[in-house]
Amino acid sequence: MKILVISDIHANLTALEAVLVDAGDFEATWCLGDVVGYGPDPNECIARIRHLPNLTCLLGNHDAAVTEQIEISSFNLEARISVGWTQTVISAASLKFLKGLSSTAKVAGQTLAHGSPRHPIWEYLLDSRSVSENFEFFDTPYCFVGHTHLPVIYELDDSHQMPAHIIPEPFEPVQLQGRAIINPGSVGQPRDRNPFASYAIFDSEANTIENRRAVYDIEAVQARMRFANLPQRHIHRLEIGW
Repeated sequence: MKILVISDIHANLTALEAVLVDAGDFEATWCLGDVVGYGPDPNECIARIRHLPNLTCLLGNHDAAVTEQIEISSFNLEARISVGWTQTVISAASLKFLKGLSSTAKVAGQTLAHGSPRHPIWEYLLDSRSVSENFEFFDTPYCFVGHTHLPVIYELDDSHQMPAHIIPEPFEPVQLQGRAIINPGSVGQPRDRNPFASYAIFDSEANTIENRRAVYDIEAVQARMRFANLPQRHIHRLEIGW
C-alpha cells in the first residue's frame, strides 16, 4: 500500500495542494497533526484533508490549542497570536472536526503520534536520549511522528544500541531494516533550512519510506498572512525554511 504521510500543515493550503499534486496516486493518508496554526487557511486545509483517501488524522498541539483542549501559556507570543486569530475565523464544522481527533493511533500495524509515542501532544524528539527512550512506548515496527518540522528517520537495529540518525535525501527511498521512528517533516512550515513543503511516501509492501519536497508559491501565502495581520516572524520564516 502506498501511503501519503503528512504533518504540520499549519493552515498553509498552497503548500498542501502542491504536496497533493506532487504525490500522485496513493491509497491512504496519515496526517500527524497540526492542521491549523501559524498559517492563513485553517478552514480550507481542514476541508481539503477531510476528503483524502482512507484518512487517519491526529490532534496536534496547535489543533488542541485552537479547540481549547490545552492551555497556551507555554506557547511563545507569536504562536499565541496565531492561535487567537485562528479562533476568530475557524468555522463550526472545522471545530467539530478538530475536536473529534485523537492524539495517537494504530493503523495498518504501525503507530502514529504527533509529538512522540510517550507524550503524543507535546514531546519534541530532538535528542538521542529522548528518541531512545521512546522506542519503549510503542510495540509496532514503526512509529510516525511530526511536531519538530524536521524530516528524519531514527532506526534501531537488533543490538538495541543507540538508534541511527538518518537525514533522508529527497526522492531517494530508504529501505527500512529495523524498528524506526519516522518524521516526514512539515508541509506548511519546514524548519530544516529548505522552504519547500516536506512530506513522505510510505510503501508498506516494499517497506520503504521516501521523503519528498514540493515547490509552492510562498509569496502568495505570505501575502494572505500579511492581510490577516499574522506575525511577521511566521511570514518571514516561510521563505528560508526555518
